[in-house]
Amino acid sequence: MWSYVYIIVFLAGMSLSLILTPLSGRIARRFNVISIPSSRSAHKHPVPLLGGLGIYFSLLITVVISIIAMKYGILSFFLSDYSTGIKSVLDKLSAILVGGAIVVAFGVIDDIKTLKAKQKLFLQIIASMIIFFSGIRLSFISAFPSFFLTIFWLILMMNTFNLMDNMDGLSSGVAIISGSILFIFAVAFSQLFVATILAVFLGSVIGFLRYNFPPAKIFMGESGSSFLGYFLGSTAILLTFYRYEHHQTFLPLFAPLIVFSVLFFDTLSVIWIRKTRRLPIFQADKNHLSHRLVTLGMNNKQAIFFIYLLTLCTGIGALLLGSLNIFGGLIIILQVFIILSIVGLLEMTGRKKGKNLNEKTGMG
Repeated sequence: MWSYVYIIVFLAGMSLSLILTPLSGRIARRFNVISIPSSRSAHKHPVPLLGGLGIYFSLLITVVISIIAMKYGILSFFLSDYSTGIKSVLDKLSAILVGGAIVVAFGVIDDIKTLKAKQKLFLQIIASMIIFFSGIRLSFISAFPSFFLTIFWLILMMNTFNLMDNMDGLSSGVAIISGSILFIFAVAFSQLFVATILAVFLGSVIGFLRYNFPPAKIFMGESGSSFLGYFLGSTAILLTFYRYEHHQTFLPLFAPLIVFSVLFFDTLSVIWIRKTRRLPIFQADKNHLSHRLVTLGMNNKQAIFFIYLLTLCTGIGALLLGSLNIFGGLIIILQVFIILSIVGLLEMTGRKKGKNLNEKTGMG
C-alpha cells in the first residue's frame, strides 16, 4: 500500500522540478548568475546557474504539502496506520531541510560571488552539525569519534558531488543512479521514511535532468551539487544497513562506500594527478574522470554514459551485502576494486599510447 506513496511523491517532486527549474534559470538570467565558458569548460555558450534551487524547492514543497496533508487529516484513511511513525521522524526531516537550506544558500552565494575555501568549509560544517545534533549520525561507534566521522562524511559527500559536476548531466545523473540504489535498499529493509524522501529527491533531480542533459539549458551550480551530496550523505547515514542480527556480517556497513565508489575514485584520482603534477589541489582543471575519457577519444555524451554505467555497475553490488556471508561480501568489495582498477589501467594505457603517437607524429 505504501508503494503508492512513493509514486505520488516521486511524481509530485518531478512535476514541480519541471516547473521550478526553468523558473530558476530565468531568475539566474535576471540577476546575471551565468556560467561563462572558459578554457576548462565543456560548454561553449553562457548557461544560467541556480538549477539547484529548482531541485531543493521541489523537494521542500512536496514534503511540506505532504506534512500539511497529514496534519489536517487529508488521506487519513490511508495514512492512519503510519501516523505515529511519521510524527517520530519529523525532527530528522526538519533537520535535513534546514541544513539543506543552508547548503543551498551558501551555494547560491558562491555562484554569485565566489566564496573562499575556508568560508565554504565553515558553512559545510554548520550544515553537517545540524544533521549530527538532530540524531542523524554514524552510531556504530562511540559519541566522540562519531561526531568527527559524521561531519567528515557529509563534507566529503558535498565536495565529491561538487567535483563531479563538470559536464552536462553528469552529477545529477550519478545522483539519480546512486539514489535509486539507496532507495531499493531502503525498500528492501522496510525503511519507509528514508525510501519516501529518496523518492521525492529522485523525482526532483530527474525533473532537473530534463533541462541539464547535454546540451544543458541550465546548470545546478554550487547550490545544487553540494545539496546532492549533502542529501545523499544524510540518507546514507539514516539507512540502517546493519540489522544487528546474529547471522549478519558487518559488511553492509560498507554499502555507502560501494554505492559512491565512482565519486570517490574521481576525487582521489584528481587529487593524485594534481599532486604528481605539482598543481594546487583545490584549483579547478580538466583532470576529472569525464575529461580524461574525452581525452582518450570519447565525446562528452559517451563519457557521461560511461560514468553512468560505471556507477551502476559498481554500486548495484551493495544491494547484496545484507544477504551474503563474509566471503560473499568480500567478493563484492573486491569486484568493485577490480572494476575501478581496470578503468585506471585502461586510462593509463590510453594516455601512454596517445603520448607515443604524438611523439612519433612530431618526429615525422
